[in-house]
Amino acid sequence: MIKTSRKKAGALRDERSAARTGVSNDTEPAWWKEAVFYQIYPRSFQDSDRDGVGDLRGIVSRLDYVRDLGVDAIWLNPVFASPNADNGYDISDYRAISPEYGTMEDFDRLVREAHARSLRVVLDLVVNHTSDEHPWFLSARSSRRSPYYDFYLWWAAERGTPPLRQSHFDPAGTAWRYNPPTDSYYLHYFSARQPDLNWNNPRVRSEIYDMMRFWLDKGIDGFRMDSISYIAKDPSFPELDRTVCPDLFSCYARGPRLHEYLHEMNREVLAPYRCFSVGEGSAVTSGEVARFVEPGRQELDMLYHFGAAEVRNGTTPDGEGTDIPYSLIALKRMFTRWDAAVGQGWPAIYLGNHDQPRMVSRFGSDEPGLRELSAKMLATFLLTMRGTPFWYMGDELGMANIRFHRIDDYDDIDTRNGYIRLQHEGGDTQLFLREQAEVGRDNARTPFQWNPTTYAGFSEVRPWLCVNPDYPRVNAAAQEHDAHSVLAYFRTAVTFRKQHRNLIYGSYRLLDADNKRVYAYLREGGGERYLVALNFSRRNALTLPGPELGGARIALHNYPDIAAPAGRVIELRPFEAVVFEL
Repeated sequence: MIKTSRKKAGALRDERSAARTGVSNDTEPAWWKEAVFYQIYPRSFQDSDRDGVGDLRGIVSRLDYVRDLGVDAIWLNPVFASPNADNGYDISDYRAISPEYGTMEDFDRLVREAHARSLRVVLDLVVNHTSDEHPWFLSARSSRRSPYYDFYLWWAAERGTPPLRQSHFDPAGTAWRYNPPTDSYYLHYFSARQPDLNWNNPRVRSEIYDMMRFWLDKGIDGFRMDSISYIAKDPSFPELDRTVCPDLFSCYARGPRLHEYLHEMNREVLAPYRCFSVGEGSAVTSGEVARFVEPGRQELDMLYHFGAAEVRNGTTPDGEGTDIPYSLIALKRMFTRWDAAVGQGWPAIYLGNHDQPRMVSRFGSDEPGLRELSAKMLATFLLTMRGTPFWYMGDELGMANIRFHRIDDYDDIDTRNGYIRLQHEGGDTQLFLREQAEVGRDNARTPFQWNPTTYAGFSEVRPWLCVNPDYPRVNAAAQEHDAHSVLAYFRTAVTFRKQHRNLIYGSYRLLDADNKRVYAYLREGGGERYLVALNFSRRNALTLPGPELGGARIALHNYPDIAAPAGRVIELRPFEAVVFEL
């Protein structure tokens, strides 16, 4: 059995529910169910040392802003040592801070200062793969006799051509890269600079668990687990059934021993430390999510999925004239299906993060006159749904897609390698660039817009990625004292959520399911009932959700004026959001 550290956890961890390893139900209180998580992409939040890259001291300098949002925890994208082939998701030293972000002393101060403001700190756990510059891999790729060779996954050249595996980021699409010194191919589900770890090796798991304890002993409060559904592989690499997994990637999330590994991680680290965990559910379906989050299974607290992006990018409008460029009906059904699928577990809710374009540009409208209304409507949605909301930095300002048009403007490995692949295949690179202007990940990674000064107050020098040109009018300083701003509304909506505990723990029921413009649902618990009506279109819309509204109280709304409800019909203006207390 792997030895567990006995060092005491911090004061915040002592507040956590002691039932992390017991069976509970979906109404059992827990701090992470009541929390609003605020995601910080460190490279783009605040530069403190004039190098154009955000850093830990910059985050510390802005913690009062984060606290004043009313959020409860911050999730930091990777700050570990990395050559940055994938902006920190290629880690070369799990126990060191990347020099561009600062020092370990800076990190320790960040944790202290966050806790002093009652903000918990969650780190990205990237353990499907390492950097190709990690000492383990440098040794592994030197010889088959290396003690670290079996830390990774290989296919010996004498066995012939490796079986088909695809990569997310590789320009050629293959997940195998030939390594001459060992005369073998190593597996990389992401870029060739991100070799996959061999979780079948107990030494690998022991090293990972020890690393997790290292950060927990420093006082962090939990982990967001990157691509955690991909960690389990069959080292014999059987041919995959394309009829079951036509894209192959869905097979990656059903690897052998996956739940065994997660249960072991819970037993060895998560449960003893009573720490929070949320997994990135790459390729996990709603039918599988309960196996990850049911409390009795003792694996993860939550798992988030890509359902919203799949609906937005892969569906067509529900009919002519809806003024919604995707199927709202499909979006409603998807969220409703996932809400039920967690069983006795707990849902995670989000619309934007560092891997997605800006939510106002994709699910609302960033046009003048509609951007603020739709940003407020989307905030209402995320903060009144059942589940824990994960909020991406800048969305509280209504930050929008930058829409780069030249490949040279992009930094993201996904976009750049996709462009190279199309060039090699003779594809339409201009069409690709038009698509990336809407869906590219760099849309969300532009520097935070603090004020109207040069470079938006993010830095005094040219940033690592261009600032969105709309920053003179869309920035935190301009909204700070505007009672009608997106920022003010976000704070109000967070406060509303916190003041209504039954809204957090109450049930969710979809209403008017076939409405093509309005998302309406009922939240109910503890004798309280809340009806939420959201117009996702730029046209006026009607909904007949069911309950009588004559005696309803308007508890939250995103327009400066609103008429009292009457009867059973709700009339909504473009992107209008209303929460009724029945």
